[in-house]
Amino acid sequence: MTTQLKEIYKEKIRPAMKKDGAYTNTMQVPRLSKIVVNMGFDSSVDGDTLNSILADLATITGQQPVRRTAKKSVSNFNLREGMTIGAKTTLRGDKMYEFLERLVNVALPRLRDFRGIPATSFDGSGNYTLGLSDQTIFPEIDPDKVKKNQGMDITIVTTAETDDECRNLLTLFGMPFSKD
Repeated sequence: MTTQLKEIYKEKIRPAMKKDGAYTNTMQVPRLSKIVVNMGFDSSVDGDTLNSILADLATITGQQPVRRTAKKSVSNFNLREGMTIGAKTTLRGDKMYEFLERLVNVALPRLRDFRGIPATSFDGSGNYTLGLSDQTIFPEIDPDKVKKNQGMDITIVTTAETDDECRNLLTLFGMPFSKD
């Protein structure tokens, strides 16, 4: 089962980029590699709230998140070695395309006073990172059942070698970059 966005990439985006760019081979055209969704927690999160946040991340991404633990103890931050300080999920294949489609078409337009995402969050290697301040913009999350509003970082990893190639690819996927 392939997603609609994956079919659009194969039928429209890849041929358009091959025609516009200096690509002689179809395999040279940039494509999505993976999407990493990451949530970081503070040390004051208790067990029930942590489980609720992990369940929300699993609902949003469609797969179980991996807990990230502290490697060192830092007394100034009330952080002990082995404490859960975050969770991440790496999406590939059809789940990646399905998540990107929901992000672009459903979640981002639900942001208050949305005027586009920043066009400057590229890392120089053809990857894009977007920070969201609230998980309730996804329609799968019931705002009444959220115990704590939690932000997340979404990193879109592509095979593009430059930021311009990545920006062009994501624009063709429908990412609403701001004009500023």
